[in-house]
This record gives sequence, structure tokens and C-alpha cells, in this order.
Amino acid sequence: MLTSEQIQGLLPHRYPFALVDRVIEHEPGKRAVAIKNVTFNEPQFQGHFPGRPLMPGVLIVEAMAQVGGLIVTQMPDLPKGLFVFAGIDGVRFRRPVVPGDQLVISCELLSLKRKRFGKVRAEATVDGELVCAGELMFSLVD
Repeated sequence: MLTSEQIQGLLPHRYPFALVDRVIEHEPGKRAVAIKNVTFNEPQFQGHFPGRPLMPGVLIVEAMAQVGGLIVTQMPDLPKGLFVFAGIDGVRFRRPVVPGDQLVISCELLSLKRKRFGKVRAEATVDGELVCAGELMFSLVD
């Protein structure tokens, strides 16, 4: 398990863009399961949508990418640098995410090529129900 302080030591994201609250399972360089608590006072809900707040799909994918980043950055013998989100494949949204939901995000490393390009399989659930799933790619920026 990783605390918010430990997560901040591994990821460069900060409020309001830090979307991982806690890591509940972690096998460095292999897989991770994390939690994002969705709260009404997050800035995106002011305009998405007034009277019917929904978490934007791009932020769900970004939360999954941040969990994937925790895996990729923990690979042994990687050069120093910043891993950035490089692409998505097959991402589908299955149900809306609203304030009060707790996203449980699971990621598993699929591949790492030339120590610069990573791919993870990611999924997000709420109350055991699939919200979003797909493959995410990362690239190391010097």
C-alpha cells in the first residue's frame, strides 16, 4: 500500500490534477490497484454539468494513466526522465461516474520496449461494476 505522500514522491502530478488518492495493491514494475475518491467539490463539476455532475471521461482515463505511471516508473534500471501518456487503445466507457463514487483502478504492465515505451492494461470500477477499460501507452521524455 502507498500513502498520498508516497504517491507524490513517485508521480509529478499535483492538485487539481493528482487523481490517485491511495494505492491499495502494488507490485512495482508489474501491477497496481488504486483508489480515486470522486468528490463534489472538484473543479470539473462546476461546468460538467451544472445540476448533473459527471466525471469527464478524459479524467477517468487520466486517473488510469496515473496508476499505470506508478507501475512504469518503478521498473528497475530505467533511465531518468518523465514518462508521459502517449496513447490509448480500445478504451470504452460503460457507465457514468458521479460525485460520491469511489473509482477502483487496476493496471497491469503488458510490455516495456527499449526501456522507453510502456503499455498497460487498465480498468476502472465503481462498486464492482466496470466503468472504463482499455490499453494505455507511455513514453519516456528526457
